[in-house]
Amino acid sequence: MKTPLRTGMVAKALATAAAVALLATGCSSASSSSDSGGNVTVRFTWWGNDLRNKETQQVIDAFQASHPNIKIQAEPGVWSSYWDKLATTTAANDSPDVIQMDQAYIAEYGGRGALLDLSKQGNIDTSKIDQDALKSGQVDGKQYGLSTGQNAKAVMINTKMFQDYGVPIPDDKTWTWDDYTKTAAQIAAAASKAGQTNYGSSYSLTDSDLNTWAMQHGESLYSADGGLGFKEGTATSFFENVLNLRNKGAAAPANIATEDISAPVEQTLFATGKTAMSWWWTNQVNALQSALKSEVKILRAPSSTGSAKDNGMSYKPSMFWSVSSRSKHPKEASEVVNYLLNNLDAAKTILTERGFPTNSEVQTAIDPQLTPADKAAAAFLKDIKPDLKDVPPVPPTGSSGVQALIQRYSSDVLFDRRSPSDAAKGLMQEAKDMIDSARKK
Repeated sequence: MKTPLRTGMVAKALATAAAVALLATGCSSASSSSDSGGNVTVRFTWWGNDLRNKETQQVIDAFQASHPNIKIQAEPGVWSSYWDKLATTTAANDSPDVIQMDQAYIAEYGGRGALLDLSKQGNIDTSKIDQDALKSGQVDGKQYGLSTGQNAKAVMINTKMFQDYGVPIPDDKTWTWDDYTKTAAQIAAAASKAGQTNYGSSYSLTDSDLNTWAMQHGESLYSADGGLGFKEGTATSFFENVLNLRNKGAAAPANIATEDISAPVEQTLFATGKTAMSWWWTNQVNALQSALKSEVKILRAPSSTGSAKDNGMSYKPSMFWSVSSRSKHPKEASEVVNYLLNNLDAAKTILTERGFPTNSEVQTAIDPQLTPADKAAAAFLKDIKPDLKDVPPVPPTGSSGVQALIQRYSSDVLFDRRSPSDAAKGLMQEAKDMIDSARKK
């Protein structure tokens, strides 16, 4: 019987394969519709949560009020199904015009010719955008995405659960992975003693989590030349750490954990108050606090040495604004992107939900409106900067399915279908095959 992760992986693989096949044909697009009287409809898709959806709709309404000839068709989604849907619509020549894009996919879509080179769009002003942020959206010299802001993957903790169970909050400048596991196990044990089914930690099973682990070992998820940048032994230890959390009773059982992976933000174990520690991006702190109705504190990643300089953390573009290369209305779609990047009223609505803006003018404009959670996240990003590693290489074309591979092999380890060493071998071989196959096309 297939687990949810296996089924999702098959669907993603089929959808992506279809998209890749279509992109190679260079077919024309029918991605957006023309209205009578010179008006146009621009389709705009993003993944998010309830808070992001609400704020984005407010920005859309304001844009349409000031651009009466452009109607925006909103197409929000959730991360767990977003990429399958985008691959399918791309394959069907029906891609949305404005696309919220992630770094894991930008080379995949840009390298296949599915995204517009935004540096050639004269109505997009990038003069106030940080240069490093601009480079993060470039593939082979083309600007396929413009960063919405920056963030970092960190440990979020439910401070109320720590207080309720009498467990001290660790010192995140010195804690190790052993400390992390012991803390999570203490929380779980205290919950059990109180007759409650709560957990100490979630599992960290994404590509960004493996990248953090690899960077702690002096490696990275990908190399500068577009290959894998980590060793088999490093992947093995990553899966061993996942298994250790389970074996110590520090995290949820495998069947519950696999469901949690694909849950919307507001329905995850952490956001519903069932888990004390979990791994999230710093820009998600507001959404998590909104769901929990209690304080969320941000901690650095633990390390094997107990030194913050060895925790493998780095800044990452939260996400990008991209435009479909097959949009019938590239000018209008680019106008939407320019508004999202530079309009101060839009910035005051979105604030930090899509990361901390790298537009200097926007930074100044939103500062007075930042919530305590925003300010805490901003202070955290500033505080960790001296210890950060260099920004890791952009994921290469063909690598967009690696996250699903990591989750599938993690699931195999948690269900005792594979040993950590077997999972590492399988992951590396499949990931290498994906990338090599893409290079040959």
